[in-house]
Amino acid sequence: MTRCLRAGLLALILSGGSLTSGVAQEVQGGLAGAYLAARAAVLEGHHREAALYFDRALERDPENQTLIGNAMFAHAALGDWVRAVEIAAMVPDDADGRGVVDLVNLVDLMRSDNLAAALAQIEAGHGAGPLIDGLALGWLHLGEGNMSRATEAFEAVAADPVLAGMAWYHLGLARAAVGDFEGAEAIFSGEAVGPLQATERSVRAHAEILVQLDRADAALELLDISTALIPDPALLALREQIAAGETGAYDFVVSPREGLAEVFHTIARGLGTESGASLTLLYARAAHVIDPDHTEAVMYAGEILLQGEQYDLAADTFASVPPTNRQYPEAQMGLADALAAQDRVPEAVDVLRSVADANPSLATIQAALGDMLRRNDQCAEAIDAYTAALDLVDTSQPRYWFVYYTRAICNHELDNWDPAEADFRRALELNPDQPNVLNYLGYSLVEQRRNFDEALGMIQRAVAARPDSGFIVDSLGWVYYRLGRYEEAVEPMERAVELEPNDPVINDHLGDVYWMVGRRREAEFQWHRALSFNPEEDEAARIRRKLDVGLDIVLAEESQAEGTQ
Repeated sequence: MTRCLRAGLLALILSGGSLTSGVAQEVQGGLAGAYLAARAAVLEGHHREAALYFDRALERDPENQTLIGNAMFAHAALGDWVRAVEIAAMVPDDADGRGVVDLVNLVDLMRSDNLAAALAQIEAGHGAGPLIDGLALGWLHLGEGNMSRATEAFEAVAADPVLAGMAWYHLGLARAAVGDFEGAEAIFSGEAVGPLQATERSVRAHAEILVQLDRADAALELLDISTALIPDPALLALREQIAAGETGAYDFVVSPREGLAEVFHTIARGLGTESGASLTLLYARAAHVIDPDHTEAVMYAGEILLQGEQYDLAADTFASVPPTNRQYPEAQMGLADALAAQDRVPEAVDVLRSVADANPSLATIQAALGDMLRRNDQCAEAIDAYTAALDLVDTSQPRYWFVYYTRAICNHELDNWDPAEADFRRALELNPDQPNVLNYLGYSLVEQRRNFDEALGMIQRAVAARPDSGFIVDSLGWVYYRLGRYEEAVEPMERAVELEPNDPVINDHLGDVYWMVGRRREAEFQWHRALSFNPEEDEAARIRRKLDVGLDIVLAEESQAEGTQ
């Protein structure tokens, strides 16, 4: 059902493998250039550029239905619903493929609180499609003051096993919206309809419902369980608020309009982006247009744009979340990611440092700051940030292996081996089979020429977990090399080069292995390949020396140099 709906909606957007007759007649006038540029932008997910070029094309051919449909969709994907509605009005009532027109007009009615007209449009068969319409009917009937019909609508959707979880979630929200917190709790607890999927939204709603039932302790327990798995900053902030007794009236979803926004957000999350992000982005934008306070919809739109490499637009989206919003720290983390993706890492560091200074008790922010500082080669400062994060959490929880691991990498980069090794080993205590930690520690031990048996065991476990990682397979070959087991090193090293053919270090390693098994010409070939991939200058100098005099002499020179130190 999901795939069919997506295909049907996108048919209008991406229709036309060749120019329409209207476009073809205007080639000499410049329409073709704008049209083709716009289509290219659509196919690449560049929504801002698509809207610009389709608008230009429409100026030249305002009656071209293909241009109208695409321009309307592009503006809706930007969240510019005013312009999308203007373009929708250009589509004749008897035109084919009015699916996006109906969607745009329906959202416009909802955001204007014209719920009676929205209900009439859906009942007339001009809704947003089967995934949206069934849930929307429940909230629209609630807008009429008819909870019985609303319940019937949600229960009708729940008859489809694929959509049942969403339907019960919305029925629970609807009951809470009318003050039936007992009925809502029966649904969210799983007592009435079985367990619901635990999402950030459902956990937040359930916690707020429990507070209204004077069960703050249960709400705190729920939040503790949820944040133990994923330390969501917004849920942590809610927990702090409840613990301080600063909660007021229930305010999660309290009106039909907010419920309708939640419908679009729920479906957007359910669709995901695996089969294309355009429709999902459109639904996320619709949720925010209907309810301007729906920050999660903004956040999800930013995530979609970030994933689609629309970094400027993603940065603008995350930056639109105001500092007063509970999710501002999380939005700033998204902004930092969007900046870093544009090679603006120092700016990303500044963003996260500001958020960390303003929220010193949020370990998530401190860890994110550490990651960005490490990315900016500021390892000493990154270590401080990671330490601050660890000081704020229960370090016995397995999920914190990653903070120990990244702090260990920074200490290793600074040649602080003892604390680095301690952190690597602590990360393995928390996550014993983590392949990246096993590989990093094992490889480091090999390079230090100690604990070879332990290192080999670690790397073999890492390869078993990640057999398709060229870097980990390279480590296995390299530990065999260090152990003098050259013949055994050949197969994993050759496989590592197959997996990572353009990595200079792996190609260099394969050359060394070939040399040691007497395959001298192949060794020289691999060293030449390694040089072609721009290795670090000290590595390049060593490779050139090997090509000049051979590996045996280079190793003898290095041994002599070490002996004189």
